[in-house]
Amino acid sequence: MAATIIGRKKECKVLDDCYKSSKAELIAVYGRRRVGKTYLVKSFFKNKFEFYITGIYQGTKTAQLSFFNKQLCNYSQIPYPQVNNWFETFEQLKHYISKIKKDKVVVFIDELPWLDTPKSGFVKAFELFWNSWAAEQSKIKLIVCGSATTWMISHLFGSKGGLYNRVTRKIKLSPFTLAETEEYLKSQQIIWNRYQIAEAYMILGGTPYYLQMLQKGYSLSQNIDYLFFSKNAELRDEYGFLFHSLFNDSSIYKATVELLSKKAKGMTRAEMKKVLKLPEGGTFSEVLENLCNCDFIRKYSAFGKKERDALYQLTDLVYIVLSPVR
Repeated sequence: MAATIIGRKKECKVLDDCYKSSKAELIAVYGRRRVGKTYLVKSFFKNKFEFYITGIYQGTKTAQLSFFNKQLCNYSQIPYPQVNNWFETFEQLKHYISKIKKDKVVVFIDELPWLDTPKSGFVKAFELFWNSWAAEQSKIKLIVCGSATTWMISHLFGSKGGLYNRVTRKIKLSPFTLAETEEYLKSQQIIWNRYQIAEAYMILGGTPYYLQMLQKGYSLSQNIDYLFFSKNAELRDEYGFLFHSLFNDSSIYKATVELLSKKAKGMTRAEMKKVLKLPEGGTFSEVLENLCNCDFIRKYSAFGKKERDALYQLTDLVYIVLSPVR
């Protein structure tokens, strides 16, 4: 069913299994921004959804509901009235899906966390929609996607509420491997030797969004100068935007990444707290866990060492390039 997709064989297998299954599926695709989550889902299903919506970044509750209504009317060809809460909105979605005479109904909600604006009641309405009806409809294949990894983990995977243990399959999408990066560049007719490809991988971190910006016919140096350092460079403000879009208090996250970018072998939690002058207690452990979940850093321990001696190391070298350009 899938279009041409570079790598992602395991992920495509999961999507295919879920599509062919005889029960309702709630599939959560997560991973940080720019890693290709939306592209994977849209390419695999060739944009053939019975309903598709994407959250609006920093949109208000009213704006989110209005866009949802517009999409629902477009897909259903039913003039559903505009409502002002998520419970009624999901009732309308339920009404539309129930009228679809197909064996498989694929619904894709992209950037799910962005729909959950403060005090909107979105999560409770989504819980009720899935638990009270959708989970019993074998034809429904509901795919939700989110770049705000911390939201996805706390509200879907680690939820103690109505969504606890409701996600049927989880797909964590990571950047391309070095081999996948080479395959992608060849597919774009960018012909570099393996040394240049390795350099590109070290600079751009195997992130598909950045790799697709590379222009054939130019050297790696020319591309990097254009993307990062030229006037009005496309990635000049990328560093701040990414952290602001992923984390509520982005300052501590940026400070942690910038500190680790200066320590190749990594640092312990205690060492970082001392340098960053953070008080005892607090939420720094959560900060480190969130950065690990987003694939910005990794945690590792030498054999025989205690947990408190575990090191945290920056794994995404693209931020060494991005951080000075703010």
